[in-house]
Amino acid sequence: QVQLVESGGGSVPAGGSLRLSCTASGYGGGNYNMAWFRQAQGNEREGLAALDKYGEIFYADSAKGRFTISKDNAKNILYLQMNNLKPEDTAMYYCAADRWVGYLLSATAYRTWGQGTQVTVSS
Repeated sequence: QVQLVESGGGSVPAGGSLRLSCTASGYGGGNYNMAWFRQAQGNEREGLAALDKYGEIFYADSAKGRFTISKDNAKNILYLQMNNLKPEDTAMYYCAADRWVGYLLSATAYRTWGQGTQVTVSS
């Protein structure tokens, strides 16, 4: 059973950047699809970017051009580089993993989640 721990959140002014990390452990040799989501207060969990187990990358429209997903396979760390942050990016950010996923940017497709890391962007 894989475990996920996010880090790297914080408070930044608009236009700033953050790099989120998601450290995975307990793989047991399996290949996993992984993704980043966020959830603002009162909103549903929104898929941002996914890296499938074959190495293909997918972005939601809200993430294209400003966010970049990547993975260090040697360290089992998934990253989300976020640039030109806006106040509307304020949310709790989560990473997720699952071996078998239908739609990669759907929260309901993932069974394993981290605890989240808060990102706050001030205007």
